[in-house]
Amino acid sequence: MNKINEWSIMAYVKMMNALSKEEGEVNIVATVLLIGVAVLLAIIFRGHIENLLESLFGTIENNAANAIN
Repeated sequence: MNKINEWSIMAYVKMMNALSKEEGEVNIVATVLLIGVAVLLAIIFRGHIENLLESLFGTIENNAANAIN
C-alpha cells in the first residue's frame, strides 16, 4: 500500500509542476500579445499621438514662459 501512495504522490507532484510551467508560458504569450497590440495601436494612431504631444508640450512651454515673466 505504501508504494501505491508514494507513486500517487509523485504523480500528483509531477502533474502540478507541469501545470505550473504551462501557466507561466500562457502568461508570456499573453504579455507578448499585449505588447504587440500596443505597438500596433501606436503605429495606427501615430499622427494623432504626435499632434497631441506637440500640443501638450506647446502648452507647457507657454505656461512656463508666462510663469517666468
